[in-house]
Amino acid sequence: MWTLRAAVRRGAWLSRLFPRRPAPRSAPPPPPPPPHWPERALAAFGTGNAGGLQGRGGGGRGPRAHGGTSGAGEEEEEEGPEDAEEEEEEELLRREPLLPSGTQRVCLVHPEIKGGPRRPTLTRAEWQVAEAQALVHTLDHWSVVETMVVPTKTPERKLIFGKGTLEQLTEKIRSLSDVTAVFLNVERLSVPTKKELEAAWRVQVFDRFTVVLHIFRCHARTQEARLQVALAELPLLRSNMRHDLARLDGHGVNSRYIMGSGESFLQVQQRLMKEKETKIRRALERLRQKRQLLGRQRRRREFPVVSVVGYTNCGKTTLIKALTGDSAMEPRDQLFATLDVTAHAGSLPSRMTVLYMDTIGFLSELPHSLIESFSATLQDVAQSDVILHVRDVSHPEAELQKRSVLAALRGLGLPAALLDSVLEAHNKVDLVPGYRPAGPRALAVSALRGLGLEELKAELEAAVLSATGRRVLTLRVRLAGPQLSWLHAEATVQDVQVVPEAGVADVTVIISNAAYGRFRKLFPG
Repeated sequence: MWTLRAAVRRGAWLSRLFPRRPAPRSAPPPPPPPPHWPERALAAFGTGNAGGLQGRGGGGRGPRAHGGTSGAGEEEEEEGPEDAEEEEEEELLRREPLLPSGTQRVCLVHPEIKGGPRRPTLTRAEWQVAEAQALVHTLDHWSVVETMVVPTKTPERKLIFGKGTLEQLTEKIRSLSDVTAVFLNVERLSVPTKKELEAAWRVQVFDRFTVVLHIFRCHARTQEARLQVALAELPLLRSNMRHDLARLDGHGVNSRYIMGSGESFLQVQQRLMKEKETKIRRALERLRQKRQLLGRQRRRREFPVVSVVGYTNCGKTTLIKALTGDSAMEPRDQLFATLDVTAHAGSLPSRMTVLYMDTIGFLSELPHSLIESFSATLQDVAQSDVILHVRDVSHPEAELQKRSVLAALRGLGLPAALLDSVLEAHNKVDLVPGYRPAGPRALAVSALRGLGLEELKAELEAAVLSATGRRVLTLRVRLAGPQLSWLHAEATVQDVQVVPEAGVADVTVIISNAAYGRFRKLFPG
């Protein structure tokens, strides 16, 4: 029994992962949970763009649907199914910080692989180091004070470096008295490797996965993005759990049964972790239904959708702001500044309204579990009419970034026709004097300086017309009838030429096949 109690105390981190509020002794048993009505839950969502989800009820709790209130205001409002879902989601998002707070002075260690199948062939170490430095500088109060590029031929070894190289590296890091943490620029470190390196270097050690995950957590604004980050964290939590259980196994804890429940300590922790994952996926599914509803509303209104994709920090948000004039958008010079898919309305040269979807930026060697967690959000790209790929042509590795983005898009299983029709906006040409794009579907722009935007809009309009089956027609309508107002509501009116003596007008419109069919049905002849 004493061994069991000690083991439970050693595993106290579990209570932080899955907090439970104890009920007071005198409290009556809780009422049974209300039934779940998917259609009513969907109807409770307010209107808004795809990325503006501030929880299940739009960010605030209003009066109950049946409108009942207590006359004297003494009775407490009963908790409805949506309130319970909101509370469950918030409970899932309470977790320990991944990185220490406060000012951190970081030593960046980049293992340069000198041979073997894992050696990168399309990039150089200096650009990988620059991207790693940008990741660190994205964190508030973090700075890189020392950078080391350390060659290795054995990246698959537990400690990554050979014995002699590791000893020299350890001596160097220990001599840096002002360093408070080491960022080892590898995708993932196993928990034993991390603990051994921390013991040798006497500072905390972080890998690329942990740093990127922390940035995602800091930049997640909507409930959906926060839940997706929580889902991506589960592999890290499982690794830590396995490591802690391995330590406890020496005390015989894992094989013991807890309080006659029939479950061992290991089984209890695995079950709780699985329950947490199930709840997160269920909450994400509810939000996915909301996104599908908004998508159906957009399709009913026949708004063309342009998904704007690109490598992180390539200028997607700045370009959308320039195309739409949306002053509320606030582009930031940071990696992964955008984690939510958001919709922004703009007009093309024909005055046709189009929705620009701002998406999460991509990154080379982005941890696989992060891609999986955000795949549901990125599925919005599959529902778009046109994909606009924004590229930072001022970056030395612009071609590698392009390959990373296209590989990620192919991984989403997008339709071949959509991938084949991608338009490229070569951004930041003001930093590359004399730049001329080589491809036929590429245009040179500067979102910051406003260069090339009208040409880009014209190309987007042609692509949208082709993708959506819209046509430019000139229709003769009677001035005394409702046809002209109907066309203004259901199509894009480009020009109206009035023939007063005949009481008619020749109206030039951009109209979809479906809308044109409705027009002919409503106004035959």
